[in-house]
Amino acid sequence: MNLNSILSENRSTLIKKWQEAIIQTYPKETQKFLKKEKSQFANPVGLIITKDVEILFDELVKGEDTEKIFSSLDKIIRIRAVQDFKPSHAVGFVLQLKSIMRETLGDDASAEVHLLEDRIDAAALLAFDVYSQCRQQLYDIRVNEIRNEYGRLLERANLIKEIPAEQPGI
Repeated sequence: MNLNSILSENRSTLIKKWQEAIIQTYPKETQKFLKKEKSQFANPVGLIITKDVEILFDELVKGEDTEKIFSSLDKIIRIRAVQDFKPSHAVGFVLQLKSIMRETLGDDASAEVHLLEDRIDAAALLAFDVYSQCRQQLYDIRVNEIRNEYGRLLERANLIKEIPAEQPGI
């Protein structure tokens, strides 16, 4: 039996365990909420974890569409980047799939498994890139907010005057 058929047979179990592993990274109260609340409006994080982990799993198994992998990672990582996760915890869920596969499927060391693990490793690196971009965006937003705030304070204190674009008589 080849790896794709084994993964297809165990797809729902693997996805469920992976989603559970991601939810386990949250505090206890949040875990309860993420598991219990099913509304997309009351629990958008849970919806994204449920939907995009499934897409991510399918694309990693296929190994074809890196754009879909990037898109799913972006949605999940964007949430985790604004939360209080260390970078290793924010992107570490990608690598957890390897141990979940070994636990569920056994220690099959076929070449196909190694190829899938290589794709998972590549996705983890991509996840770190996404995380870095998200954190940089947050940093840029904060810097711009501070810059604008200080500019408004200086204007209120009449310490900044606007210089006209054209001065008459010059």
